[in-house]
Parts: sequence; structure tokens; C-alpha cells
Amino acid sequence: MSVLIFDSFLTTTEIIDVFDDAAVIEAMLQFEQALAQAQAAEGIIPQAAADQISAHCDVRHYDIAAIVVASRRAGSMAIPLVKELTKAVALADKDAATHVHWGSTSQDVIDTAAVLLTRRALELIDSTLLGLIRRLLDLAGQHLNTPVLARTLMQPAQVTSLGFKFTGWAAPLVRARTQLRTVAHRALQLQLGGAVGTLAVMGNKGPAVVKRVAAELGLAEPQSNWHTQRDEWVRLGLEVAVLAGSLGKIAKDLSLMAQGEIAELAEPSGQGRGGSSAMPHKRNPVSCMIALAAAGRTPQRAAALLANMPQEHERGLGNWQAELAEWPGLFISAYGALHALREAMDGLQIDSARMLVNIEALQGLVFAEAVSIHLAGVIGRPEAHRLMEDLTSQAVSSGQQLSAVVVAAVKADARLSGKIDLPTLEALFDPVVATACAANLAGAQLSSLQASLA
Repeated sequence: MSVLIFDSFLTTTEIIDVFDDAAVIEAMLQFEQALAQAQAAEGIIPQAAADQISAHCDVRHYDIAAIVVASRRAGSMAIPLVKELTKAVALADKDAATHVHWGSTSQDVIDTAAVLLTRRALELIDSTLLGLIRRLLDLAGQHLNTPVLARTLMQPAQVTSLGFKFTGWAAPLVRARTQLRTVAHRALQLQLGGAVGTLAVMGNKGPAVVKRVAAELGLAEPQSNWHTQRDEWVRLGLEVAVLAGSLGKIAKDLSLMAQGEIAELAEPSGQGRGGSSAMPHKRNPVSCMIALAAAGRTPQRAAALLANMPQEHERGLGNWQAELAEWPGLFISAYGALHALREAMDGLQIDSARMLVNIEALQGLVFAEAVSIHLAGVIGRPEAHRLMEDLTSQAVSSGQQLSAVVVAAVKADARLSGKIDLPTLEALFDPVVATACAANLAGAQLSSLQASLA
């Protein structure tokens, strides 16, 4: 697969190599070799023929670029490949050449190759995903009691725990890893059905050949062919799409917290990372950029998989081919996002002092709800809410800290004076105290998430 420069800078070489043109052809040849040996073991073709076919299933012996060009005219990459494989075998043994691709069809070869490549892609994803999850959980444990602003509708809301935020980022990734493994167990299956899925050419030995080929390739044995029944396969692609969305969520939050005016978190810098061609002072969040680009492109890819599920009869016309074209891009993009965020989190810079400054800059207004609930114990919730609305307005107009305004009002209010413990009231304005609930919840969830990785 050729990857355009604008795609390649948003991902990594290792995932591009998984779906490279040579890798696709090599996987197709793996299928042909396994098929021939399985058929020989079942007595369908001579063992000598199978050995000759196997000997010529070496991708280095083929002009990959020519096969790709020829596939455009043939309508399938399998057709020119099988033709070249047959030609190569015939040079050594004409009789053996007649048994190449026996009883199979183009979609068997191509789908099985896609499964083999996808398995490799998922191995990369799983390893990197596990690393990112562990890093986030480590950060969560370190920062359970680190106060940071929680924001709703893009506005400061309350004080939460940074560990709570990190745990919230990690949880969907843990779920994604579990789902990917579960769905892959079903979706990574052999495709082998022959012309219309009935294994007709292999007769009553067809099921035994399927079993042998699946075992040789390390793939699940299908209940039947899935030429136009794409549900398990598409479900796997959709799980990758959901993962990309969860990575985009992390990137969105991180990029907002890394803005210069906020400056609570920052991606690692140095060695030309995140620079600007015009402004030497800039520190662009490039990992976030990659993850957000992936999240922005993934819905269209996922939609294409779904849109092309209604396939005609026993072989799709255009829809299967469209799915194949979208498939590698989905994995390449998602892995690029995953790898980028792993790099960002490994070198993440956390400015807890700046987090406190941002909290303090809000004059204690983010503690208003907690104070209102505390006062409600004496004067009831409606009255406490009305009082706090007035007091927050006073704090804003006067530029005072809300704590000073509230303490003064409590002392002056006959309903509250002597009934509210002032040290307890003042503690409600302590950012560390305010993180307690979030820290407790995060701690419990952290233990559960860590246990799920064991």
C-alpha cells in the first residue's frame, strides 16, 4: 500500500509497513502455500505439487509494482498474483502448476491476507495501548490529590483531582483493549469458500482443508465463508474507530490544558518537536494534533465500512473493494494517534503550581456549590442558593475572595452566626480538601483498572 506524505507524517513507519504492498502480496502467498499443503494432506492434490507451489511462494521473486498495475485491469490483485505464481511453478513443474489456487477464489486470498495483516496491526496496537494505559494509571496514582480545575461547557466549574482526570482518560482505553481482544478473537478468521462459498471443488474434503489452513495460519476456523457476511469483520473495524475517538478525547483535553493562557500541562519539547517556522517561542502540541487528525478522519472510514455492508448475493460489486480500500487507513491512522499520545504521556510536563494559580484566579467562586450545600444545612437549600448568588456577585464586583465575603456574611447573619463553624467553612475553600471526593473515586477506579490489566 502506498501512503501519501500527508498520511505518513501522521503515523509511524512500523504500521505503514504492516500494510505495505509487499506485505499484502506476502500474506496472499502465505495463504496459497497453506492451501496447497492442506489440500495435499487431504489427498486433493499431489504432495509434490504442493511442495513446488510452496517453494515459489516467496514474495522476493515477484514484481510487486507490476502486479499492482495489472490488478487495476483485472479487478482483483489476486488474479495477476495467481497468474504469476502459476507461471513460476510451471517453469519448474507443469503438472504442479495446474494445482495452484485449487478450489479457491480471489476473495479467499485477499480477505485472508487482510486478516493476517490486521493481526499484526492489532499486535502493535495492543502493545502500545497497554503502555499508554499503564502510564496514565501511574500518573493517576501520583496525582490523586493534585487539585485542578474541572471545566464544563468550556468554563471553570469546580475543583477536581488531576488523578481523577487521568483515570477518566485511561478507563475508555482499558475498555477498548478488552473489546478489541474479544472482537478480534472472532473476526480474525480464515476466509475460504471457493467460487460461491460452498467449497464445491474440494467436495466433502473441503471442511477438513479449511481446518488445516486455519491451523497453519493461526486463524480462527470459520463456521462458513463470510464473503458477503461482513458483520464480525466490520465490528472489529468499528472498535478501532471507537479507540481513535477515545484518543481524540484525551488529545482535546490535553491540547486545551496546554494552551499558553492555561499552561497546566505540556507535551515534551526539544529536538525540534512542536516548533514553528515563523515563531521561535511556540511549543505546539503535535501529539495532540496527530490524535485529533485521526479522530477527525475516523468517522468517515467507519461510515464507509457500515455503508458497504449490504453486498450483493455471494460476491459484492464495488462495496467489498471500497471496504478493503478504507481498512488499512483506519488502522494506520488510529495507531498513529496511539503512538503519538504514548510519546506525549511519557514526557508529559505537569505544572501543579500553575493549576493552583488558575484556581486562585477565580476568587474562590468554584467553591460556591460546596459552600451553598453547607449553609443549606442551617437555612435550607433554596435560601442558601439565593444567598450564595448574592455573595458571589459581591465577590465579583468587589474583586474580593469569595471566602472573605462568605465569612463576613455568616458573621453578620443572625440565622447563621454561631451555627456555622468558621474553620469548617473556611476549609471548603481549600483546593486540596476539595479534591477528596474525586481522589477517593479515582483511587477505587484505579485499583479496578489496574486489576483488569493483570
